[in-house]
Amino acid sequence: MSIKPVKKKSRKTTTPKPVEVILDESVDNSLEDSDQPVQGDDEQVIDLLPQEEHSRSPSYGGEESISSALVPISTLDRYLVEIRRYPFLSKDEEIQLFYEYQQLGQREAAVKLIMANLRVCVAIASEYGLPGVDQMDLIQEGNVGLLQAMKKFDPTKNVRFYAYAAWWVRAYILRYLLNNFRLVKIGTTQEQRRLFYNLRKEKGKLEREGYVPDPKLLADRLNVRERDVIEMDQRLGSRELSLDQPMTEEGEGTFHDLLPAIQTPVDDQLGETQLRVLFRKALAEFAKTLNEREEDILRNRLLSETPVTLEDLGKKYSITKERTRQLEAKIIKKLRTFMQDHVQDFERLRI
Repeated sequence: MSIKPVKKKSRKTTTPKPVEVILDESVDNSLEDSDQPVQGDDEQVIDLLPQEEHSRSPSYGGEESISSALVPISTLDRYLVEIRRYPFLSKDEEIQLFYEYQQLGQREAAVKLIMANLRVCVAIASEYGLPGVDQMDLIQEGNVGLLQAMKKFDPTKNVRFYAYAAWWVRAYILRYLLNNFRLVKIGTTQEQRRLFYNLRKEKGKLEREGYVPDPKLLADRLNVRERDVIEMDQRLGSRELSLDQPMTEEGEGTFHDLLPAIQTPVDDQLGETQLRVLFRKALAEFAKTLNEREEDILRNRLLSETPVTLEDLGKKYSITKERTRQLEAKIIKKLRTFMQDHVQDFERLRI
């Protein structure tokens, strides 16, 4: 179905009244290509900023008000003032601009569409304010999703662009949070991503319903494993520390000093070496207590790196394979008793 240009109607230049929009909460966690729009009311628009004048400047909006403000404003405040200067678009205006952009390739039409919908990104980013996360970073990531929505939007489906773009904006913001919430990535599987996005929200929902949000109930509600709930709860509740950070204000010692040593302590290594020397001496004495056949089984079966099979030993001494196995078990039992009597701490030796 082709897009037809819409004739512009003359109308009074008035600032449209902003009303609150209800965005779709069922946003997929992945960023797979999709042409399905998020349904929304055609007559609703998003406006994060109030209509009354800004309390910190004589006139809300415009370069003059920013430069003449007595109180310095932040980068976020300046950005909100700037995007407020771009008017909302009616449905007919959107269709006309998409016709100019998609059919005629006019870049100016795409710029107007993007600038008029920047408040969508601000509104959605405000829902995900977390300690340590810059709000401007979330907004800029949402702007990337807005650009992606421009490429995918189909104006013939009778859906407003801001409602469709909200899906992409939210998806890009969630992906940014998942990748940057911790230095060490905390969501690598689909279950972990689902928990990262929904665990705290589900906890609050259960508490409002009067339930105790224990791991088992949360796992049933979110359709994940109980141990995954416990692990994600610990990750979200913990904070990151540098191993080189001093433990005291005087700078004495670091957190790296608290980590256990990977290698075995030197004194334990020395003790084990001495124990092995004693074991070899006791083994030589034990061999003297065996007859010729038992000593052969000990050296060529139990101590050899390439042990002889029970069948070969049985053929050598004209006995059955089972009898050879019984002799082997008897020698092992005698060896353990001999070592316990002659080598102190024999049980500590790893052989």
